[in-house]
Amino acid sequence: MFAAILFLAMHISSAVEIFVSPNGNDRWSGSIAAPNAKHSDGPLATIAAASQRAATLCSGGKVVTVLLQKGTYPPIRLTWRDSGVGGRPIVYAAYKGERPVISGGLEIANWKVDARGWWRAKVASDWNFSELWVNRQRRYRTRLPSNGYYHIAAQLPPTATSTAKGNDRFQFELGSVKADWYRRQDVEVLAFHNWITSRNRIKDVDEANRVVTFRSPTGFPDSWAEFPKGNRYLVENVREAFGAPGHWYLDRGEHELIYVPMPGEKPDRAIVIAPVVEHLIDLAGDAANHRPVHDIVIRGLDFRHTAWNCPENGRLFPQAEADLSGAIRMDGAKNITLEDCCVAMTGEYAVDIGTACKNILIRHCAFSDLGAGGVKIGETQFVHDDDMLTEHVTVQNCVIQNGGRQHAAAVGVWIGQNPYITVRNNDIHDFYYTGVSVGWSWGYQPSATHDNIIENNTIYDIGQGVLSDMGGIYTLGLQPGTVLRGNVIHDIKDFAYGGWGIYTDEGSTGILIENNIVYRTKSAGFHQHYGKENIIRNNIFAFGEEAQLMRTRVEDHLSFTMERNIILFNDKPLLGGNWSGASYHLDNNLYWRTDGKPFDFAGLTWEQWRAKGQDTHSVIADPKFVNPLKGDFRLAKSSPVLALGFQPIDASKSGPRHPFRRALPKAGPAFPDPFAK
Repeated sequence: MFAAILFLAMHISSAVEIFVSPNGNDRWSGSIAAPNAKHSDGPLATIAAASQRAATLCSGGKVVTVLLQKGTYPPIRLTWRDSGVGGRPIVYAAYKGERPVISGGLEIANWKVDARGWWRAKVASDWNFSELWVNRQRRYRTRLPSNGYYHIAAQLPPTATSTAKGNDRFQFELGSVKADWYRRQDVEVLAFHNWITSRNRIKDVDEANRVVTFRSPTGFPDSWAEFPKGNRYLVENVREAFGAPGHWYLDRGEHELIYVPMPGEKPDRAIVIAPVVEHLIDLAGDAANHRPVHDIVIRGLDFRHTAWNCPENGRLFPQAEADLSGAIRMDGAKNITLEDCCVAMTGEYAVDIGTACKNILIRHCAFSDLGAGGVKIGETQFVHDDDMLTEHVTVQNCVIQNGGRQHAAAVGVWIGQNPYITVRNNDIHDFYYTGVSVGWSWGYQPSATHDNIIENNTIYDIGQGVLSDMGGIYTLGLQPGTVLRGNVIHDIKDFAYGGWGIYTDEGSTGILIENNIVYRTKSAGFHQHYGKENIIRNNIFAFGEEAQLMRTRVEDHLSFTMERNIILFNDKPLLGGNWSGASYHLDNNLYWRTDGKPFDFAGLTWEQWRAKGQDTHSVIADPKFVNPLKGDFRLAKSSPVLALGFQPIDASKSGPRHPFRRALPKAGPAFPDPFAK
C-alpha cells in the first residue's frame, strides 16, 4: 500500500502543466493559469515559447501538458528538438474544455461602404489570396457563367511555340472569354477533364477567331489532359462579372478587397478573414539524419484558415490532387496523435502525412470546408528504404466533409504507396471525386501498398455530377492483404461515366471486399477495370442506375471471385461492361429484381449463364429487406437469406462511433450541378 502511494506521489510530482494565453507573456514562467497580482508571472503568450520549455522539462523526466486557453494563436513549427520522450509524449491540449484556435488568416476590418452598398477595404500590396470567409462561411470569387458551365467550341493543336507537353489553347464559345478584361493576368480558366481539373492562366485572347491561349500547357500529352470539344470550363476572378451577393474580388492593382454582402450582413458585425499561410502546424522531422519529431499529442484544438493560390503558369495534377499539402503537415514524424480536433476552412487538404511517418493516430476529429481533401497519407513513389516509408497510420471515428471547394478532384482520404493504413468508423461525404483512394501504381508493377484496412465507414454524396471515373472506395495496383469491410456507400453520381461504389482499377490485386452495403450509384455498385484474384463476398449491391456489377478487361488469369452477395435491382441491367471469357467466378449469390420480372446475365438466360459455369449454386429470390428504397437493409423475419447461408450485415457499425458533436462550418456547394435545370 505504501509503495502504491509513493508511486502515485512520484507520478504526480513529475507532471507539469504549462499554460498559454493570448494575454500571457513569454517572459513569465507559464506555470500558473492567470497573471498574479503583481503581473510578474502568469501564462506564456505563444505556443513556440511553450514548446521550448516543454521539451526541456520532458527530457528532464517530466510529464508535460501544454494547456492553451481560449483565443487565437499563429501557426507553429515543431522539430525533433521539440519532441517528447517514448512513454512521455508532450501534450498540447485545450484548457478546461475551451476551444483555442490556431489560425493562418487575418481579419479584414476598416470597411468602407460605397454607394452601391459594396464593402471595400485596403490590403497589403503583397497579399494575394483565393479564399475568403465571412462569419465562418466560405465565399467564392466571381465566376462565369453565373449558372452552369461554358463548353469548349473546338479542340485546337498546341501552339508552335509550346515546348512543354500537353495543350495550351482551345476555341471558346462566342463571348465567353474577353481580351479586354481588367487585370487579365489574374483571371483563371478552370477546365474539367473527366476525373481532374486544371487551372489555366491566360496569355492571349484572339476574339476574332475565339481562341484563348494559356501561359503554359497542361504538362501531359495524354488525352485526359487535352481540351476536347464539348468539355466544360468556368472562368474565375473576372472583375467585369462582379456584383452578385456573396462574391468578392481582390484588386491586386489597387490593393483593395471588394465584397458584395449577403442580405443582412453588416460590416461592423461581420468577421471577415482571408488566409496568409498554407500550414498551421508543421511537424518537421529530419528524416535524412534519423531525427524524427516524435511523441506529441495534439488534443481539442481548432485549426482554421489556410491559403492556396494558383501558380503563375497554371496547374494540373493527374489524379486526386495528390501533390497538394495540408493545414497540418507531417514529415519525418513518429508516435503522433491528433484527437478531438477540428480542421476547417482550408485551401488544400486538412492533414498531409508525408514521408517517413510512422505510428500516426487521428481520431475523433472533424474536417470540414476543405479546399482539397481530408487526410492525405504517404507518397506517390515506391519508397524502398523502410526508414523513409510511411506506415502504421490510423484514421478513425472522424467526420470528413465538404471537400474539393478549390480542387474538385481531391479525396476524402488518400493513401499512396504505403502499407498498414487503417481507415475505420469515419463519416465521409460531400466530395466531387472519390471518398477513399487506396494505392498509387498502375498495372501489375511492384508496389509498397499492402495490408491496408478500410472498414465500417459511411461514404456518401460523392461525385455529385461534377467529375467522372470515381468510386466511393477506389483502389489501384497490387495490394495483398488489403481489406474493404463493413462500409456503407451510397449516392455516387458521376458527370459522364464511372460513378461506382467500389472500384478496383488498374491492376488491383489481392483485395478482400466483404460485408459492404452499396446502393444508389449512377453506374454500378461494383466495377473492376482489371485486376487479379480479388474476392468479393457477402456484400449487398443495390439500385445501380446503369448496372449492378460491371467488368471491363478480359484477362488470362482469375480476375475476381464473387460469392454470397445479394444483388437487388429494378428494371436496370444486372451486368454491365464486358463479361466475355471465363476469367471470373460467381457462385452462391442471390439475385432479385424488385418487380419479379425475368432478367438476363449479359445477354444470357439464367440457364445459359449457369451452363457457362457461373452461379451454379446461386438463387433468384426476394431477400425481403425492411425498406431498401430508403436505405434500410435490415432483413425481415421471413427473409430466406439466413436459410441460404448468407451472413447478415449490421449497418449500424459503420460511421463514427463518437461523432464530432460541435457545429461545423458549412462550405456550400463549390460547383453547379450540371443536371440542374
